[in-house]
Formats: sequence, structure tokens, C-alpha cells
Amino acid sequence: MRVSRLCIGCMSFGGPDARGFEWTLGYDDSKRIIDRAIDLGINFFDTADVYSNGKSEQIVGRAMQGRRNDVVLATKVGLPTGDGPDEMGLSRKHVMRNLQRSLTNLKTDRVDLYQIHRWDYDTTIEEVLQTLTHAVRDLNAADHIGGSSMWAWQFAKALHISDRLDLERFKTMQNHYNLAYREEEREMIPLCKDEGVPILPWSPLGRGFLTGRYRRRAKPSSVRYRKDRYLGSRYFRPEDFDVVERLEEVAGEKGVKPAQMALAWLLCKDAVASPIIGPTKVEQLEELVEATAIRMKSGEIKRLEEPYRPHPVLGHE
Repeated sequence: MRVSRLCIGCMSFGGPDARGFEWTLGYDDSKRIIDRAIDLGINFFDTADVYSNGKSEQIVGRAMQGRRNDVVLATKVGLPTGDGPDEMGLSRKHVMRNLQRSLTNLKTDRVDLYQIHRWDYDTTIEEVLQTLTHAVRDLNAADHIGGSSMWAWQFAKALHISDRLDLERFKTMQNHYNLAYREEEREMIPLCKDEGVPILPWSPLGRGFLTGRYRRRAKPSSVRYRKDRYLGSRYFRPEDFDVVERLEEVAGEKGVKPAQMALAWLLCKDAVASPIIGPTKVEQLEELVEATAIRMKSGEIKRLEEPYRPHPVLGHE
């Protein structure tokens, strides 16, 4: 399956009435981004059942009518979509029910890539893989399956069990990876390279942190910062601002914007297939697409990476 160099992350689609996702876009603004992305050659769109309580999938499904076969659709399952005990996790019951919900929302009979959103410590990985294999081989409801943020030992275990039991194998890894968060370089990325599994980095711009809009010792005032509880908790350390300031310096010398430079850095990594960007404006999308033409020099890469300091592991929750 061939995908574009960038993937549109659809977490920003939903609308201001979506509880917990009040910073997201309604249908008209979302469709403008989808339409322009397709015009620019992007064919890969990633969403999840939990985004805006299902509204993200609904927007994507409505916007894709008449061109479903021209795009690659990915969605995810596993995070809570309700308050009941069976409204979360990767049990067979939850996965089968939410897969049907996702297909209904997306107005399609199959997804190209069905991913587990996080590891489920209450369900054996054997059951998870058997359920996903059933979705692919018996129901024809998914073409491929993928993983998302987890520990490297967990991903290695899942791949081993798939091979041993002749079950579907995770074909992709969607993980937390950007210039300000590089802990994945320790174990997960070397494992993926060895196993031939391409990575799809989420939050390639650190939820907007790597755009340069936030300043050291300045109180953030953006709606995203106020409404997105993960933004402030994952970044904003003094060491993170060291990275941003170096990014701005190198980007300025090259005559590009910090966000473009941060994305170009990711695109030069051979394990990266398609970073998942989440533009909320058409202008942002067009700027990020321009980053695919930026060629990085070894000296620039070294300077960008130099200020990084180890992080606690973030994004597995």
C-alpha cells in the first residue's frame, strides 16, 4: 500500500461542541482542509473512534463520499468511548462493536489500516491479534493492522506471537516522535527498522510547540493550550525551549519556518514513512507540504539535535 509523504491527522476535526475537543473544527472548515490536502497529492488520512466522540470519523466519512477509493483511511480503537467497562480496551467485544461504529461513521465497508490506540493490560495480546485477524481475513473490514505508542518489548512480543500463531502482523507503528521528544530512538525505532515496520510519527510538531508560537517565560494564551491538557504536560520544559530556539535559528538561516524545518528533520529519517500532521488552517497545510521539498544537510541535522536532553517517556498513556 502506497501512501503520501504526509498524512492528515484528523484529531482536529469535530467542532466546538465536542466535549473535550472544543478546539476542533466543524465540518465546513474540516472539509476545506481535506479537499486542499487531496489537491496537493495527500492520500492518507488518520482518525480514531475517540476523536471528538466519533464526530471526526463522521466528518471524514461525509467528506470522502465519491472518492473513497482514492484515499487511504486509517482509524484506531482502544481508548474510552463511553463510561461502561466494555467501552474501552481491546477485548473482542469492544473491538468488534467499535469497528462497526467506525465503518458506519466513515461510510465505508472497510478501512485500509486499523490500529490499536494503546496497549490493553486487561486483554491478552493473543486475543487482540485473533480479533484483528478475524476483522481482516473473515470480515474483510480492514486491509492491514497497526500499532501505536507502546513499549518496545510489547511490540516485539506482538510481532513474535503473530508469526508463531500465523496471525495478522502489525504493519505500522504510530508513535510519539518529534524534534523535542526523541525517546523512541532508544528502542522502538531500531526494532521497527529491524522488523521492516515503517513508523507514522504522531505529534510531529509537538502539538504546535515546535512552530515557535510559544516563548520561554511567556504565559501561553492559545485555545489549544487551555483546552488540550496534553500540550502543557508534555512540553514546555526549559530543555524543550532550548530545542525550539535552536530550531528557529537554523530555520531562519535556511529561510524557512520552524514548523517546516521540524517536519523536514523528521522526513530525513529513513524509518519514517508518513508523519501525521494536524493543520487547522489551509495556509498551515500548504506550508507543511512545502517542507517535503526541503533537503537537510548533515551539519544542520547535527545542530538541530544537539540541544536535546532525555525526557520521561510520554504518550503511552
